[in-house]
Amino acid sequence: MNYYNEIKNELINNEITKKVKDYSKNRSDLSTYYNVGKLLSEAGKHYGKGIINEYSKRLTNELNTKYSIRVLYKMLKFYNFMVVEKLPTLSAKLTWSHYDELLKLNNTKEINYYIMITEQQNLSVRELRERIKNKEYERLDDKTKAKLISSHETSVVDFIKNPIFIKNNTEKEIISEKVLQKVILEDISNFLKELGNGFTFIENEYKIKVGNNYNYIDLLLYNYEFNCFVVVELKVTELKKEHIGQIEVYMNYIDKTLRKPTQDKTIGIIICKKDNKFIMEYCSDSRILAREYEIV
Repeated sequence: MNYYNEIKNELINNEITKKVKDYSKNRSDLSTYYNVGKLLSEAGKHYGKGIINEYSKRLTNELNTKYSIRVLYKMLKFYNFMVVEKLPTLSAKLTWSHYDELLKLNNTKEINYYIMITEQQNLSVRELRERIKNKEYERLDDKTKAKLISSHETSVVDFIKNPIFIKNNTEKEIISEKVLQKVILEDISNFLKELGNGFTFIENEYKIKVGNNYNYIDLLLYNYEFNCFVVVELKVTELKKEHIGQIEVYMNYIDKTLRKPTQDKTIGIIICKKDNKFIMEYCSDSRILAREYEIV
């Protein structure tokens, strides 16, 4: 087989397709670069790795397009990833630019995670790049990563990162729960994304009456994917045992007054300056979880 001619024809046909059939540009790019990667892999086995350098020079000269050594190696890496992962099809929701960002990563499990959320949340390349930059995968719990590997069913709490990154666009000093709440509300959409998928904002300082006293839930949210209310309490201190009791009262109140029979039980998230794993170890309510926050 003349590997060079096969590669050249793949690239030429792809350029023609992109000019004539605009709707199929993405599919054409992905299938072409996969095929080129496969041919480069086979050519490398016959002629050694140096063949990519030679092909790069010839393609650049003959096609008047810069198919650099780096670009060809990306196609080879793309093919190798697809073969190793044994993915039956290329995702229609990811472009070559998406894969270009993903192939900069070395952890296959991490790449698969970002493919999943890009498909689910229809992330742009810029949004994907931001998620990777914020080390979203690295901030997931080990149990969540294990579930993803084994394809086990996930829950509403699985994708809540730790720590949670909170953007401080106001540059206010975080000295109280009130200030922390204001900073979060300044960019509530980013905060909801940090918690995971499906979170929506209902109200801050949500007023409830417990006995003869009024209390205020810092943030009341709803998760439409998992069909449940979410109570969020903010603490600028280390997690304390009384925080558990407080949020449990709020969760039970929401369950008794707002939750419908068709909805799942309310969950509670305590966002604190410092977690206390000893306290959480003895927390009997699995619906309550604690997450540290980090101001960015």
